[in-house]
Amino acid sequence: MEEKNSLHNTKVRTDHRLKKDKQFSYIYKKGKKKSTNNFTLFYIASKFENYKIGYSISKKQGKACKRNKLKRRLKEIVRINNLAKNHYNYVLLARENSSKLEYKEIFEELNLLFKKFYKEENLV
Repeated sequence: MEEKNSLHNTKVRTDHRLKKDKQFSYIYKKGKKKSTNNFTLFYIASKFENYKIGYSISKKQGKACKRNKLKRRLKEIVRINNLAKNHYNYVLLARENSSKLEYKEIFEELNLLFKKFYKEENLV
């Protein structure tokens, strides 16, 4: 009789999310930051190979549907363009009025923000 394995035929997924408040607080306190008009990137070197990233969006941005839409856009831009580098942990903080930006404007601003980070850390 063949044994069923729940891990058989499953997609390997590396989880890149910061989940706990303690992780966010640590990066805010000990990390460095780079800013643009609508976003702030906090980052710190990690001892692990993969990167972890958390998204922080204030309730001042609007109701939950607006905040979630912005968070989905941020995640997708970072994922598709491979903006985050390994061996770092990040918190991407959205400032007021960033939920009013169009997708293209968010994309351009995040590219600028991560270019500042690469230049600072000599990762270019």
